Amino acid sequence: MSRWTWCFSPVKGLLIMRSLLAFLAISGLLAGCPIADAQDAALEDSLQEATQFALRGQHTEAIERLTEIVTKRPQTAEAWYLRGREQFRVGKIAESVADFDKYVELRPKSESQQWERGISYYYAGEFAKGAKQFVDYQTFHSQDVENSAWRYLCVARGEGALKAQATLLPIMSDARVPMMQIYALYQGKLKPDEVLTAAQADNPDRSRLNQQLFYAHLYIGLWHEAAGRTAEAKEYILEAEKHKIAHYMWDVAHVHAERIRAGEKK
Repeated sequence: MSRWTWCFSPVKGLLIMRSLLAFLAISGLLAGCPIADAQDAALEDSLQEATQFALRGQHTEAIERLTEIVTKRPQTAEAWYLRGREQFRVGKIAESVADFDKYVELRPKSESQQWERGISYYYAGEFAKGAKQFVDYQTFHSQDVENSAWRYLCVARGEGALKAQATLLPIMSDARVPMMQIYALYQGKLKPDEVLTAAQADNPDRSRLNQQLFYAHLYIGLWHEAAGRTAEAKEYILEAEKHKIAHYMWDVAHVHAERIRAGEKK
C-alpha cells in the first residue's frame, strides 16, 4: 500500500510520499502504465479529463466520462480501475467491486496490487475475498501496517477478532507515524490513547499532525468496529473524517462516516 506514502498502491516497491493528492496517484498510474488498448490521443484526453474531475471532487462527472470510455473501449483497463475508485467515493460499493474485478480480469498480473479492491470487498461484506486480497498484497509489499490491519478487519468481521489477532500478518518495520503503534494496538499490546499519544509526539507541524491524527483515529475506529463496539467506532471514525487529507484513505473514512449517518437515519 505505498506507491504513495500514506496510501495503498497498485504499483509497489517504493515508499513515496503518501500525502500526495489522489490525483497525483492516478496520474502516476497512467504515466507508468501505457495504454495498450488505445493509442489515440482522444482516449488519453478523456482519461485525463476524468482525472481532472476526480481532482476537483466532481466524482459523478468523472464516473460519467469513464463510463463513456468503457462503453466505447471496454478493453481500456485503466478506465475500469479509475471508475472503481470513483464508484467507491460516491458510496457505490457493489459497482466499485465490479469495476475493480473487471480491471483485474483485463490486467491479471496486477491482482496482488489491488488494495482498493480489498477495501471495497470489506464494505461489500465480502470479507473472505477481502482477506485474500490483503494476503496477496503482502507478497507485493510485506511491510505495510495498513495492509495487515485491513486483513485483520476482514478476518474479524468474518471469523471474530481473536482469530484476526492470532493470524495478523507480520510487520516488522513501517516508518510512518503512528503505524507501528497501530499495529501494536491490533496485536493487543497498546491502547487507543497510546496510539494517539504517538501521533502527537515530537511536535509535528500542523499538516503532519493532522495527517497522523487522521490515521490514528481511522484505525482505532475500525479496530473498535471489528470488536463490535459500535459507539466507540462511530466516535473515532467521525473524528477521523474531520482531519481531512487529500487522498483516497480520507475518502474511505468519509464513506464509512456516511454509512454511519445513513444508519442513524434509518
